[in-house]
Parts: sequence; C-alpha cells; structure tokens
Amino acid sequence: MEAVGLAEALGLSVVGAEIAPLRALTPATLFGKGKVAELGARAVEMEVEVVVVDDALTPVQQRNLEKTWQVKVVDRTGLILEIFARRARTREGKLQVELARLAYERSRLVRTWTHLERQRGGFGVMGGPGETQIETDRRLLAEKISKLKRELTEVRRTRTLHRSARQRAPFPTVALVGYTNAGKSTIFNLITRGGVLAKDMVFATLDPTLRELKLPDGRPAILSDTVGFISDLPHELVEAFRATLEEVQEADLILHVRDIASDDSDAQAKDVADVLSRLGVDAACDPRVIEVWNKVDLAPEAEQGLMRARALLRRETGVAAVVMSAITGEGADALLDLIAARIDEAPPTHLTLRPDQGEALAYLYRHGRVVTRTETPDGDVTLAVRLDAQALGRFARLYPELISQSGHSRAPAPSDAQAETLDGDLLATPFQPTPV
Repeated sequence: MEAVGLAEALGLSVVGAEIAPLRALTPATLFGKGKVAELGARAVEMEVEVVVVDDALTPVQQRNLEKTWQVKVVDRTGLILEIFARRARTREGKLQVELARLAYERSRLVRTWTHLERQRGGFGVMGGPGETQIETDRRLLAEKISKLKRELTEVRRTRTLHRSARQRAPFPTVALVGYTNAGKSTIFNLITRGGVLAKDMVFATLDPTLRELKLPDGRPAILSDTVGFISDLPHELVEAFRATLEEVQEADLILHVRDIASDDSDAQAKDVADVLSRLGVDAACDPRVIEVWNKVDLAPEAEQGLMRARALLRRETGVAAVVMSAITGEGADALLDLIAARIDEAPPTHLTLRPDQGEALAYLYRHGRVVTRTETPDGDVTLAVRLDAQALGRFARLYPELISQSGHSRAPAPSDAQAETLDGDLLATPFQPTPV
C-alpha cells in the first residue's frame, strides 16, 4: 500500500497494515464501532505509538480516535505535510511547507485539552473574561499565516524576476514532472550530471533544481526537476507550492516521467494529469507534453518489446512517448533527440562564415542548434543552424552583414534595455543556475 511507503519515508517502523472496507462513513470516527474496537485491540497488542489512517480525517474524527485508542493518530494529509517539512531545504520550500502546515493545523484547534478553555483576564481585578486559550491560539496562527504569506510574496516576486531573466535569454526550459518515485531525479542526473539526490523513496527530493541541459549539436536548455506528485495531493500543498509549480506552467516542454513497470502506472499517470489540470495543463492534448516511460528494465522481458512498440505507435499518432531506463541509460539519446526536435521548430538559417569570424561561430553553437556544417578549402564554414526568435534577433544586431548575406529576414533587434541585459553574464558565459 502507498501509505506504508509514506510512513517508511517518514522514518516510521511499520508493524502492521490493513485495508478496512467501509460500508458507510461514521461522522464521529470514520470507522464503525466494531472496526474501531478491533483496530484499538490490535494497537494495544502490537504496542504501537502511532496509527496512520490513509484518508483525510476531520478534526473531530482525529480527536475521537486518539481518545479511544490512546495513541497518536495521523491522517494522510498530516503524514504528507510532515514528510515535506522534513525534506524542505531552501528558504522558499520551508516557507511553503510551513504555510501549508499552519493552514492544516488551524482546522485542528478543537477542544482536545481543557487548558484551551481557560480564560485570560482583562485589565484590573474585576476585568472582563478576556479571550480563551483556543481563541488566542487561533489569533496567533492567523498572524503567523499572514506573515508567511507576506514573505512568500517576496520570494515569489524574486522567482518571477529570475524566470523573466531566463525568458529574455535564448534558453528553452524543460520541466520534469511525474508521480513520486517514478525516477525523475535519476533521469535528471543522467542527462545533466546534476548530482541531485536520487533514492528509491517517495518524496526523496522536494526542492526544485535547475541545471543546464546540453542537447544534441550543442544547443543548451534549462532542465527543472520539480516535486513529485501523489494521489489525493493535499489542497494546502498545491496552493502553497503554486509558485514552484509555475515552473511547469511556463516550461517550453514538459516531460511526464512514468514508472512503466509499476502495476499502478496508469492510475499514477491519471493522478499526475489531475494535478496538471489544476495548473492549467492538459496532459492529454498539450503539445508540450512528452511521456517518458521509465524503468523499462524492471518490466518482464516479454513485455519490454511490447512497451517499445506501443511507444512507437503513439509517436506516429502524434503523442510523444519515449521508453527508457535511467539506470541502464537506454533511451536517453532518443529522449534528448526528441527534446531537441520539439524545441527546434523554426526553419534553419543558412550562413557562411569566414575564418576570422570565430566569435560569431561560437555564438551560433552556444545559443542555437547546428543542423549541418561544411567547410571549404579556404576555411569558410557553411552552416544550417536553428535559432529561436530572440537569439536570431540578437545575432542580427551583432552581425547584420551575415544575416543579410543569408537572405533571412532580419528579426527585430532588442531594445537598448534588453540589449544591456542580454550583453551580461547570461549570454557571455555558459548557464549555471543554482538550486532554488
């Protein structure tokens, strides 16, 4: 069961697991009286300290179960929030998790303990009743939530500025998405040598990471490794991580990584599609989406050939799919070729460069994709290169004579303010983004 993996990811030692069918939901305890008594007896027999319920419990249900079983009770949302809280490393990640946790706990302020009913007196000996402890806790939580929202607004503003800077630079962006533990980080490390933590564990990595991706023929791109999705992802987390997930919305390509060897692969893909739809991305129809069928090496050998045939058939019908194994490296080159082909939709520009125009040649290799190259005995180089509109516009401003000789219509040159930005380190040096 997935709940067992979540509990183990939190460091809990699972001593028992049970699927409990429910004929009807009991408002007070979720389970019926008989099931509550049965589970309570098992908890006493196994001497457990925590009971995890793989469902969303109301505050009243959680309180009643804790009083009946005399153990700590954690529901699915609380379990996921705790995992996120332990895995967050960046300031933004910690703020997002803390905001989601407080929004969750605000609904948990029920009168479990009698001290919440105590009143704090007002001014003077005969002052008014003041506010109860539960009202104080609610007020403090509301103030802290407001403060976190203000801090997150500033962080999101900074992220938006960084995203705008990347959009001004001629680097396409590619986002990795998928169900948790589908192998996104392993693929990320394979094609970028990024050094991101990759482990056979749900939510092994939480904070998004950006790295340079070298596509065939030298064209660079930016690859983003995002947080993994999961079924019934808490609404609080989707809202809190909206700024992070905007990397997916703004990406030029979206790589949907699937654990194709899992029996639940189709159900997991549907869960990912549901989360993407909440972000405004239609996984079935969006032309930016490429499905990466990972872990083919773990599938039965008799089924591997069928999977490859299915992927080829889907590509012929216009739905991109690549079969690969991040461990063996199978399919990595095919994935990079497909990414390059999807990004390079503009027609190639044909140029002839003299031997003394090495700077222009370096620019083309750094910011475009060289499709063909031929050299003459005199040292001239004839190229067919694909450049996006911004890269072509800057090239036209720097080397107008080459564009005019090529017969290509000159793209509009950047404004002075844009040129000043583009003349900076973003284009002068290879892109080396830092983790965010």
